[in-house]
Amino acid sequence: MMSTLILSRTERHVGIVSLNRPEVLNALSVELMDQLVAALEAFDDDTNIYVIVLSGSEKVFAAGADIADMAEASVVEMMERNNLARWLRIKQIRKPIIAAVSGFALGGGCELAMHCDIIIASESARFGQPEINIGVMPGAGGTQRLTRAIGKFRAMEMVLNGRFLTAHEAYQAGLVTRVVAKEQFLTEALRLAHQMAERPPLALKLAKEAVLKADEMSLAEGLEHERKLFYTLFATEDQKEGMRAFLQKRPPKFRGK
Repeated sequence: MMSTLILSRTERHVGIVSLNRPEVLNALSVELMDQLVAALEAFDDDTNIYVIVLSGSEKVFAAGADIADMAEASVVEMMERNNLARWLRIKQIRKPIIAAVSGFALGGGCELAMHCDIIIASESARFGQPEINIGVMPGAGGTQRLTRAIGKFRAMEMVLNGRFLTAHEAYQAGLVTRVVAKEQFLTEALRLAHQMAERPPLALKLAKEAVLKADEMSLAEGLEHERKLFYTLFATEDQKEGMRAFLQKRPPKFRGK
């Protein structure tokens, strides 16, 4: 039976996963990460779920890794634990994930938000990679994803000097999708998720895959990959339904087939 470090629920075709370790600001312990990965993979495997929302609380998204888990660890111990392998499993989730971020998203919390596909931030959100202050550096993608999102020079200041970005600075830098009132961050994320869940689920998966490949492939390779995924969707019932509905001037009824 899953403990309450992670709370999961559904709303129609949307799966909602909430971090629930408030006594330590949702610190990402090994146990919490195991449960988080399991919850996300369960929704990824659920054919009734089309979009996933990941949130913390109004006070904090996640303030980072659980330092107590690794304060006295050796190099060999860290390599044998291979805790960072869990992050690869999050990256492999095929369905769109919307992060609903309020309060602190620091260190691993910032990296977790960046593993998502869309970030809705409350006005109180603060993003940072302050690992330098405890003698290390980001290890779950912070140096790579942050640089791709906001550019080398902003990323350097955040990683090398531990600077935080406010929600509006993060928006202006291209790190978040939109900023909303603190009281609305989860409501807005769910509203967007339900909108997206009205789209054809197979096309959602392949479109997400294509956008993510833009960071990993050359333009020529990316265009070729995009073209193959585009043609693949013509084997789906949803493509036929979507185009027929458009021509018949009626709302489509997508079934994920």
